[in-house]
Amino acid sequence: MDLFISDLHLCPSRPAATERFLDFLAGPATRAGAVYILGDLFEYWAGDDDIADPFNASICAALNRLSRHGTFLGFIPGNRDFLVGPAFAAAAGLALLADGSVRDIGGTPTLLMHGDTLCTDDHGYLEFRATIRSDAWRREFLARPLAARKAEIEALRRHSEAEKQRKPMALMDAHPAAVAQALRESGCRRLIHGHTHRPARHEHIVDGRTCERWVLGDWYDSGDYLACDASGCRLHPLPAG
Repeated sequence: MDLFISDLHLCPSRPAATERFLDFLAGPATRAGAVYILGDLFEYWAGDDDIADPFNASICAALNRLSRHGTFLGFIPGNRDFLVGPAFAAAAGLALLADGSVRDIGGTPTLLMHGDTLCTDDHGYLEFRATIRSDAWRREFLARPLAARKAEIEALRRHSEAEKQRKPMALMDAHPAAVAQALRESGCRRLIHGHTHRPARHEHIVDGRTCERWVLGDWYDSGDYLACDASGCRLHPLPAG
């Protein structure tokens, strides 16, 4: 059994989500062969030199305990924590995976993504994403003092939230053509992703083949995880509060 989660957006100001995550790691996750985190584990990540922060250190320690238990941990960075790097991976005991990785899940080749690149109608966001994912931008940003990086991220978050209020919801959803292209290029008939915060199962016909797409939910108010084995996949809601 492999489990999938995304969009937890963990931070000190959301203690209920953190408690829910720690319960998940100590409960269902211990019975899984692998746990995949498909981005936005943290509300934001300013760089691996922030691991010493007590909150971040506590999350790393909890993940590392599960890793030492024998569970494989795979992590695809999201749009909020794309600056996660090898130091965090080592501290947490997890493997960093590329966005668009293909894994054998219960005997089915499965495409794993965060999901933001599927929102191809949101041209402004994709242009911004291309800028901040460049090696030059990363080097320049990480060279700044940690406090300055955090202040800039907070400003970007406020701007992003204001922008989202002005965008139609459909603009920020996965585009069917982008989904079909991702499935076609990977050769997979199953896709699992997060980012859109709309948990559901969708069917797509791609080149005459029936494919399935599982969307993971966020953990703001409650949360969920997807469990997959040889018999298929099932979404499991987590209690609110």
